[in-house]
Amino acid sequence: MKQLMRRLARVGDASLEEALLRERRTGKERKREKVPEGHLPVYVGEEREMQRFVVKADLLSRPIFVELLRRSAEEYGYEQRGVLRIPCSIAMFERVLDGQRN
Repeated sequence: MKQLMRRLARVGDASLEEALLRERRTGKERKREKVPEGHLPVYVGEEREMQRFVVKADLLSRPIFVELLRRSAEEYGYEQRGVLRIPCSIAMFERVLDGQRN
């Protein structure tokens, strides 16, 4: 977990490169969106249906996010390149976010 957190701290906004390259190949140019300080971008979903979210970094220490990060490490490994990908349904991730706002 500590290794993943260190990696995330280094990745930051520059990690959008992989997603931007994929969008350029399909002709969907998009300006790089700035990630506010204290937040990080994550892609959630299945391989073909991924959605980008920007989440507060402090949420990553909560138990539900620790589990999601563990699943991400199992699926993609600690050395995954680009934006952090979380392998769960978009609907489930949105429910997790809603639960964390309460």
